[in-house]
Amino acid sequence: MDSSEAQEIERVIGAGRDALTDEMVGRVAATAAEGMDLLDQVNRSGVGRALPALAQLVENGDLDRLVALARTFGAAQDALTDEMVGRLVETMSESMSIVDRLNRAGPERLVAGLERLAGLLEATIGALDAAKRDMAAQPVAAGGLGGLWQLLRDPESQQSLRFLLAFAREFRKRGV
Repeated sequence: MDSSEAQEIERVIGAGRDALTDEMVGRVAATAAEGMDLLDQVNRSGVGRALPALAQLVENGDLDRLVALARTFGAAQDALTDEMVGRLVETMSESMSIVDRLNRAGPERLVAGLERLAGLLEATIGALDAAKRDMAAQPVAAGGLGGLWQLLRDPESQQSLRFLLAFAREFRKRGV
């Protein structure tokens, strides 16, 4: 080795000594100690046994789906404000109250009420259909005061008008 190479090596060693301050050596030692501690924790936890399963999750794309699911869950959790939770609780409470009332009324009464309602709807639809066919078969009304007078003199028309007026009155009493 010649003298220029020896001088170069001395300069590199001198630069290394200058760079290795006590603080730098302490930081390198702390980092190494933390790394060793982390390796020890990984070894003790048995993560090594989980690596094949993790590799399979990555290979199948399941890990990406799990991450997406976690993000969706986090977004849903963020969206659940106190007001939203309050409204959900209120809705559930009202639903439970309705179920309780239906249970106390008895399924038989509920079925009987639904059957009456179905019968009423069937009769109403049948009556509307028959009235439509009847009106289609009749000649067009002549109109004027004479036709109105004849309509008002008919007892069946008067009964129908009285029924409609009574129905409207009862409808208004119920606040509809």
